[in-house]
Amino acid sequence: MLGPKHPFYSANDHYRNIFGFKVIKLAIDGGFTCPNRDGTLSRRGCIFCSGRGSGDFAGRRDTSVTQQYNEMKNKMADKWGYGKYIMYFQAYTNTYAPLKRLKALYEEAAALPDVVGISIATRPDCISEEIADYIYELSRRIYVCVELGLQTSDEKTALLLNRCYKNDVYTKAVNMLNAANIDTITHIILGLPHEDRNTMLDSVRFAVNAGTKGLKLQLLHIIKGTELYNMYRRAPFHIMEPEEYVCTIVDIIERIPQSIVIHRITGDGKKETLFEPRWSLDKRYVLNSISKEFIRRGSYQGYKI
Repeated sequence: MLGPKHPFYSANDHYRNIFGFKVIKLAIDGGFTCPNRDGTLSRRGCIFCSGRGSGDFAGRRDTSVTQQYNEMKNKMADKWGYGKYIMYFQAYTNTYAPLKRLKALYEEAAALPDVVGISIATRPDCISEEIADYIYELSRRIYVCVELGLQTSDEKTALLLNRCYKNDVYTKAVNMLNAANIDTITHIILGLPHEDRNTMLDSVRFAVNAGTKGLKLQLLHIIKGTELYNMYRRAPFHIMEPEEYVCTIVDIIERIPQSIVIHRITGDGKKETLFEPRWSLDKRYVLNSISKEFIRRGSYQGYKI
């Protein structure tokens, strides 16, 4: 039951409902690239994306799925202990390869001991009927979800980001995955250049109306070495302050249906490479501030629908 002290339907809630116990997500690098980097669409990549394809906390790219599983499992044990795992193919575009290769990687992950699920981060333009059919077949044997990088529904911002696909491509991918009964999680970045609260709300509404089953709400991170970093150094744009972000995230969650899983409400950045906003490195402070704001308002997910 949601309320101010348990204000949104979290990934932890969702996975406990599915499995009956807590699961641990292990981020790995499947050795993929991206059509936005290899010249198929562009060589620039999305301007916010790090050199590791936004897989900065994933396992080592030069090792196998099994090796990364063992290394990441032991690394995460310091925080969570040992348990059951979801293998998270995080870095770059994890359906951008021939189906034969995808099958080899996913099947290796699914066969590992104590692995109960697979999460696949990808671009909407890299979901085909053939891939959706295989993911459906795989999901009959193990839990599978697909994470799609929408980031924004504002087409002008999408051009600035060099996203290199239109919104209808995202909608088509969600429809394909929903038809295959696959959980979809949509990534949306809050605080993009020149976007305001209404633009961010529009992006969330767009994803919900398209049929996404979950949302990752990611505070914009300016990572050193990215094109976004260079842009900001040339012409600084507004970066949200902590209080502004807290109010914005609560405003947004109050308007999200309770059936939608909220997988993330801030984001993790590496201390060595995060340029702005530095305040986000204190994740406990951010999460506690968001919790306090829900309690102050007496609100929760869906409160203003």
